[in-house]
Amino acid sequence: MDIRSIMRSAPVIPVIVVEELAHAVPLARALVAGGLPVLEITLRTPVAIEAIRAMSEVPGAIVGVGTVTTPEQLREAEDAGARFAVSPGLTSSLAAAARASRIPLLPGVATASEAMIAMEYGFTALKLFPAQQAGGIGMLKALAGPLPQLVFCPTGGLTPENFRDFLALPNVLCVGGSWVAPKQLVEAGDWDGITQLARAATV
Repeated sequence: MDIRSIMRSAPVIPVIVVEELAHAVPLARALVAGGLPVLEITLRTPVAIEAIRAMSEVPGAIVGVGTVTTPEQLREAEDAGARFAVSPGLTSSLAAAARASRIPLLPGVATASEAMIAMEYGFTALKLFPAQQAGGIGMLKALAGPLPQLVFCPTGGLTPENFRDFLALPNVLCVGGSWVAPKQLVEAGDWDGITQLARAATV
């Protein structure tokens, strides 16, 4: 799948921190059951790569890797079964690694200049990050005029109260958010609660 197809697969991409490997599969099942199949597993814990490998086996899950900052991380996640990658920013070495990779990269940008640099590297689907701090809805509206070919997945500061306002923008295909897999529900093993949060994000 190309990155735009992945972005169109669900309105919200859960941004997930897996602290314990035992949580990985039931968490993926809960989110898929709630209608959110696209999962971004961040490289913020020692078990993240193994979690990607385990969650990739869950039927219906489209598992990707987040917080990618180096070519080595991209290759490691790809080998673990990740089907897409997300980065907080973009460097020349990461852009080169993405060109050589079999999986698409959704690079992060926070300014018009960064968006234009990403375009020079061939990227037209971008992550606005951190979305609220970078200007939020106003920023996305401002970018739509001079850069109409770009589409975005704003991430950072999105909530159950404001994410639909972002999705209403024509240059937003999906949003990233952590509220559908909150740490307290994951630690409690409340998979039904997570499924309910996922369902609420799809209506």
